[in-house]
Amino acid sequence: MSDPFSFAPDPEHPGWMRWELRDTTRFNAFLGPILTRMEGDKALVRMTTGRRHSNLADSTHGGALLGFMDVALFAAARTFGSISAAEAVTLDLSAQFIAPSRIGDPIVAEVELLRETGRLLFMRGLVKQDDTVLASFTGTVRKSSPRP
Repeated sequence: MSDPFSFAPDPEHPGWMRWELRDTTRFNAFLGPILTRMEGDKALVRMTTGRRHSNLADSTHGGALLGFMDVALFAAARTFGSISAAEAVTLDLSAQFIAPSRIGDPIVAEVELLRETGRLLFMRGLVKQDDTVLASFTGTVRKSSPRP
């Protein structure tokens, strides 16, 4: 199976990798292009919110933020070199919403890999916009079984 994601340097954002689903009819495409890079021991995962991600208060809708957090776990895992393509599933995701965002400006998830076992990745992160923490989250990702 070919890789359903493209993962390549983003020419518009030097130092960032663009992680994007090739099939634009899937949910991930709703979030738009996802950028990722390593900074120290953390993976940074970035998206720019738009009106389609907004709620009636003109902030990022909680559902869009949760979707971003879930995708950030996978983009971070790819950036850490723990997985490639669609080789994993989310086991759990817990989030705490802290502050509203500005629509149109990038948000960044700072993701830490707390522990990796043969099958599991334990991660936590903060979603920020500039210096404002918008949300915190923890998640567990299970790597898929090797194919015969």
